[in-house]
Amino acid sequence: MDTQNPSAPPRAQSASGGNQSHARATRHPRSRTDTRRRPIASAPTSGITHENTRHTTRFTVVGNHLTQHQELSLLAIGLGCHIQSLPAGSRVDIKSLTTRFPEGAARIAAALRELETHGYLRRERERTPAGRIITRTTSCNQPGALRQAPPPRPCAPERAVADEPAPPEEQAAPHRQPRPLPAVPHPARTAGPHLDTATNLLTDLRRYDPRLLLTPRDTAHLAAGVVAWLERDVPLEAVRHALTHDLPPTALRRPAALLAHRLAALLPPAPPFQARPATPHPLQNCESCDHAFRAPEPGHCRSCRPDSSEAT
Repeated sequence: MDTQNPSAPPRAQSASGGNQSHARATRHPRSRTDTRRRPIASAPTSGITHENTRHTTRFTVVGNHLTQHQELSLLAIGLGCHIQSLPAGSRVDIKSLTTRFPEGAARIAAALRELETHGYLRRERERTPAGRIITRTTSCNQPGALRQAPPPRPCAPERAVADEPAPPEEQAAPHRQPRPLPAVPHPARTAGPHLDTATNLLTDLRRYDPRLLLTPRDTAHLAAGVVAWLERDVPLEAVRHALTHDLPPTALRRPAALLAHRLAALLPPAPPFQARPATPHPLQNCESCDHAFRAPEPGHCRSCRPDSSEAT
């Protein structure tokens, strides 16, 4: 019962000099030796707290307009940050990304479309010098920024000497030889009426299909193959049908090469040999009895010949 309650207020004491320090200690229980940390006024009382360390290597600066975008999905935001952190030349096609991440091709394709819609990704088709069509992908860390146009090239100064050789870029490019056409069947005779018929047929093909417009060089090469068909007693309409039927719907890069291939691949077999019937001699009138008889030349019939009377 003699134990004093520590939480009870102390008794009122006199304000004498010896008790003033004790009164101040009673009114302020926390002394200078109290090591408990008070909370910082600027620190949040809830939510996330960042512990940041300054990066000096292997880091990428990404704008908050992407990381805190209000319309992009979380997958699109993460994929956009990943693409911006890649070095130039890295592959970001759907196949490469599905190999790198566990998400499927459909989800990654949808995220790429989101980035492209909001300007963080730009995909353009280009033709290479070899003629192939490729897709060029460009990552934009500032979609609103305008693409800077290349500065204009300065005008070349006038040449003081007329005999100075032109720079390599101004010299005429060497003439490229056209690719040779496939071989066509060889006819038995390269001249004759069939050659004119074959040339007219090839020149007239553009009226059936405008893509079959041939140059004189191509026409001369293909005419020999058409003559080989005509020598096999193939009707002219059948040759035209073989060359123009079932053409591909796309553009023809080399129509003459296609026709040469068809002339060689669809060549029909030669017709069976048929001996021509012997032509009878014309009718002649006998110079003695005026009877008709067949002979190569006019003269006497068999009855009026001198040799026949002597034999009798």
